[in-house]
Amino acid sequence: MRPYELSVAAAAEAIRGRQLSPVELVDSVLDRLHETDPRLGAYVTVTAERARRSARAAEHQAAAGHFRGPLHGIPMGLKDLIDVAGIATTASSRVRAGHRTEADSAVATRLAGAGAVLVGKTHTHEFGYGLTTPQTRNARDTGRIAGGSSGGSAVAVAAGSALFALGTDTGGSIRVPAALNGVVGLKPTYGLVPRHGVTSLSWSLDHVGPLTRTVEDAALVLSVLAGHDPRDPASMPTATGVRPLGGPAATDLTGVRVGVPRNHYFDHVTPGIEKAVRGAIACLESLGARLVDVEIPMARYIQATQWGLMAPEATAYHERSLRAVPELYGADVRVLLEAGELMTAGDHLRAQRARTLMRQEWARMLEAVDVIAAPTVPMTAVPSGRTTITWRDGTQESVSDAFVRLSAPANITGVPALSVPAGHDEDGLPIGMQLLGRPFGESTLLRVGHAYERTVSPPSRSARALARAHEPGRGMTPAEP
Repeated sequence: MRPYELSVAAAAEAIRGRQLSPVELVDSVLDRLHETDPRLGAYVTVTAERARRSARAAEHQAAAGHFRGPLHGIPMGLKDLIDVAGIATTASSRVRAGHRTEADSAVATRLAGAGAVLVGKTHTHEFGYGLTTPQTRNARDTGRIAGGSSGGSAVAVAAGSALFALGTDTGGSIRVPAALNGVVGLKPTYGLVPRHGVTSLSWSLDHVGPLTRTVEDAALVLSVLAGHDPRDPASMPTATGVRPLGGPAATDLTGVRVGVPRNHYFDHVTPGIEKAVRGAIACLESLGARLVDVEIPMARYIQATQWGLMAPEATAYHERSLRAVPELYGADVRVLLEAGELMTAGDHLRAQRARTLMRQEWARMLEAVDVIAAPTVPMTAVPSGRTTITWRDGTQESVSDAFVRLSAPANITGVPALSVPAGHDEDGLPIGMQLLGRPFGESTLLRVGHAYERTVSPPSRSARALARAHEPGRGMTPAEP
């Protein structure tokens, strides 16, 4: 086993146990990046020398018995909407070419404080306004889309060119690429993770969260990210501790009520998706969970509410640059921004009222269950360039509308949502199961996801496996300053 293959939790254990040097880990990840990124295109900026300096510092601190936090020496990627002082935040757009900030975003500050090592900035669909990330290719099949808008982050984690990465999620932009590339993606509760220093798409829908290889890793990263920040007016002061995962009862879900949607989430999905996700739900039942049928409220208004909120908010953010340099935007993003200019204040107010009602109805629904289990996306990754889907009943749908359809409810209502790998289709492409919970109910979501993950895919990326892979007597070698 090579170091880049480790989970975050296993790598952290190995570093603390003196079985692995942060320098060795970062070098392994950078080697993997240089091997895979020419064909995958996950990164827009690689900060190799900065990463090596940080790894050497982490090595010397570890040698002195000083660990900065739970992510000490762990290499990560950040979506290129997230500010890091002195490094370009381009939003994968010509509009932002060369843009730099003098200050770190709130999440970059927290990750650095916990010891994480920045490897680089990952590609996003331009300004986060899309669900394909065309610059990046799917980690499982390079002829297919990576998903978006956090496609670069998902592909980096899937390929091993980062042990974890951060993305943003406005309508599914963490969960969609996580599902399409076979990794874990967590959209936290609205207001749990601060967005100060993160380029906005739609202020009332934007979230920041982790993409990881395991649910345990997602919990570990979230424990660093979560918490109030007064610079983000939406940041909530609610106590938000994430309970540790694991232990002897890690796969016991006795007493957990899992809602299974009768409508919306299994409408217009491929047979392979439905079979895999229903099989995953049956697995949860075998672990002791009780299945409860639920009706998704106001399902017919989801798409209109999502676009009624997102389009005018995005256009308002881009108003000046759209008028000054419209030619610098990609055609797909420019047309969406221009469409937002045609929406009235009344359209936006009606969408806000619909969201208020939807939140109330979801709160009532979630009184009867602890989590809802459903597909993350209605289909696996489509070939690059494909724009429409034709369902078995003859209904046609754009690819972007199809992908956002199952993920948007969590953004509108603000509830947390976790995508976990749930098998593959007949072509071997990854499928994701989405778990949705009550506001600030991340611990329950993570517990259920972890139980499923441990059952279907026992942990193998362990520190002990790394130790066995090393030659006898080989330990952590102090790095040169």
